[in-house]
Amino acid sequence: MIWLIGAGGAIGAAARFLIGGLMRRAKGEFPLGTWVINISGSFLLGILAALHISNLLSEWLWSFVGIGFCGAYTTFSTFGTETIALLEEKNYITAMVYVISSVVIGVLVAAFGYYFILKIIV
Repeated sequence: MIWLIGAGGAIGAAARFLIGGLMRRAKGEFPLGTWVINISGSFLLGILAALHISNLLSEWLWSFVGIGFCGAYTTFSTFGTETIALLEEKNYITAMVYVISSVVIGVLVAAFGYYFILKIIV
């Protein structure tokens, strides 16, 4: 199973790098790339978790996509360092919006994906 997690992680990290690079080209101080990556990853993981606990997602696929891909695709460390950079640049409002929206919307989309899938399959 470890190799599946590693393979999924390699793909997730590459996807994060590519999407983050494309999003970084957008002007502005808000770290949109990391925000989009973390929100979309939270939504995907919510869906996968619902499928996994309902025994509709095999253990190997959960390891590959849920643990490996999503674990490497989403990034808490970049979220933290981007927040610190915003604070150092005295972009306090942007930092506050980034932190609050990342946490609140991330949890909401994970819950939405999770419960949406459970409603469909039950």
